[in-house]
Amino acid sequence: MKGGEILIKFSVVIPLYNKEPHIKRALDSVINQTVQDFEIIVVNDGSTDKSADVVKSFSDARIRLINQKNAGVSVARNRGINEAKSELIAFLDADDEWMPDYLETILRLREKYPYAGLYATSLKTEFIDNVLMDKDKELRKLIPDEGLILNFFKVNLKDISHKDIFYTSSVTVPKKIFLEIGGFQTGFWWGEDIDMWGRIALKYPFAYSSQVCAVYYQNVVNSAAYRRKPVKGHPLLNTGKEALKLGNVSPEIVKDFEEYLKFVEMCTAKHNVEAGDKNLALNLLIRKDIKLSYKKLLISTIVSTMIETNFPAFSQLLFGRTVSLR
Repeated sequence: MKGGEILIKFSVVIPLYNKEPHIKRALDSVINQTVQDFEIIVVNDGSTDKSADVVKSFSDARIRLINQKNAGVSVARNRGINEAKSELIAFLDADDEWMPDYLETILRLREKYPYAGLYATSLKTEFIDNVLMDKDKELRKLIPDEGLILNFFKVNLKDISHKDIFYTSSVTVPKKIFLEIGGFQTGFWWGEDIDMWGRIALKYPFAYSSQVCAVYYQNVVNSAAYRRKPVKGHPLLNTGKEALKLGNVSPEIVKDFEEYLKFVEMCTAKHNVEAGDKNLALNLLIRKDIKLSYKKLLISTIVSTMIETNFPAFSQLLFGRTVSLR
């Protein structure tokens, strides 16, 4: 009890924008957890469908629906963080779901590693039963079955497919971390989550379980995963350059961090190429500090996107489908 208020173990924050077909599944997955000590904060970010009505149809008193004008997912998550009553904030996107033992697994990690800055589990998608399955052996050596990841940047650098093992719907963060480093950067719809994990990783280890406890859905309505819109940049790039300038990167990880920033630049350029803007990619192709493997991936993306855009029939004939490297 704190100030006369009974503390709960978890505050579950769900940002909601036009997810009427999916929000019930997400809420059901929280309600069916083996750990029942939680509150659910649904932040309706100006939905224009009946998403909010679906939330209202639940009679569970642990669910709070907060309505706001559309301001973006970062603003919605930050609102949920500010409203949270618990010391542990678990994030779940409105179109994803948890396995029944997600919170139980996070609680076990918390008890084992109380000083970690982030707690996460593995997850599956519609296409693969565990996102760790397609990782190479060298990468898997850096990922414990259950334990601490001391160098987030090194782990991600080992995966050229840039299929991250940290997805928002499988991540829980202590509220004190947000009080220390701030909330999600607003004004971005691309990379705001990676920026947050990077900022935390500069100061804290991550506690991770390879157990699949969440499901990340890609074939859903209004999915940012398939949004083709160029971006000016990735928020972590500014964060990273500032951290390096101020000397806030420990010597043990500085080399991996610098390379990870280039990796993020490549991923951003690749995204923009797929959205019809080659400028970032062309700039990286002439830089001497960019890895050859990154340049090859960018060139491949430029070529396949040109074929898809200008010769769709040929693309279908040649590849048996429309080319996409997303």
